[in-house]
Amino acid sequence: MANREELVLIRGARSGDAACQLALGRLYLRGSASLPLSPPTALHWLERAARQGLDEARLLIGRANLQDLRSIAASDGVTPPPATPALAQSAEPVRPAAVEDEGLALAAAAGESAAQLALGLLLAGMDREGRRVPGAAVQFKRAIRWLTQAGQQGQADAWFALARIYMNGGCSQRSAAAAQSCLERAAHLGHAQAQLECGMHAWRQRREDEQHDVRALYWLQRAAAQGCAPAHAALERLAPPPAGMAWAAQLAQHLSGEQAARQPLLVARIELAALFHLSRAEALLLDVCAADQGHCLVVDIRALYKRSRRRLVLVRTGRQRQALDRAVRLFEGHGAAVEGNYRQRLYRLKTWLARCDSALLAA
Repeated sequence: MANREELVLIRGARSGDAACQLALGRLYLRGSASLPLSPPTALHWLERAARQGLDEARLLIGRANLQDLRSIAASDGVTPPPATPALAQSAEPVRPAAVEDEGLALAAAAGESAAQLALGLLLAGMDREGRRVPGAAVQFKRAIRWLTQAGQQGQADAWFALARIYMNGGCSQRSAAAAQSCLERAAHLGHAQAQLECGMHAWRQRREDEQHDVRALYWLQRAAAQGCAPAHAALERLAPPPAGMAWAAQLAQHLSGEQAARQPLLVARIELAALFHLSRAEALLLDVCAADQGHCLVVDIRALYKRSRRRLVLVRTGRQRQALDRAVRLFEGHGAAVEGNYRQRLYRLKTWLARCDSALLAA
């Protein structure tokens, strides 16, 4: 039986007091010693409070599925009574579908991004992974409206769902350009699948613009960092770890501060060659500042060495990143004319090696 305070709330709620309706709805959400945990009753009073303009009631309605109800109760410091087996086994909302849709709409209209996302997905007939829900009725125009609002509030899943909608042949607003734009927005917000798809799309477009492969590795690397196995596999295939070309590794072990002071640019090139497995020609001719793309090194010396091929080397370790940063700072203050052409640089390397100590020559 309800206590005196709860009876006052019940009478106030029945008389139309919005604050009492909200308070009573919250009581039924968490349960009490005298009032049972009753989601349907809670939703009845919350809906009446929401109709009178209480945003808190709208937000509670928008989140009101069984799991959210129990987490709300826990956040209030109250342990709700155990759920009945029927409710515990159900993944569906605990109220009728019509009330569910209306509750989501109220919460979405109040600006709750999670509700906007949920309502948009419901209207689009798809789940968070962008997969179609079998047999679901769709209203793409309304779905686009709510998903766009959710995306503008930072919901990456909303942009990903929009990309799927714009690629759908059954949507009157089908647009490959709009789909790609939404996909990139989702990727920028950290959506791993969107990052993977952006990376593969950029890789397929690399023949139109060479810089697309740099962009492809950027997105694939970000997706792989989130544990996306297909992205990791794609990176290993498209930019495998370089092997061989270890000519500089042994030299780098014997570099001294005195040598770095005498030939700073040459020593920096040898260090980069050892870390990124560059050939001798690549090490001597690489434009270090232009090659550094942050996440990868673009090794392209074709303009100066016709037999070479353009390739990308990922920056995989902190040591590589630090060495590259030091080299960029060093080379920013020097022009290419300071080092001369390839023959001059090669001659300088051989001369420098000839002056190294006997231990280095023996190695």
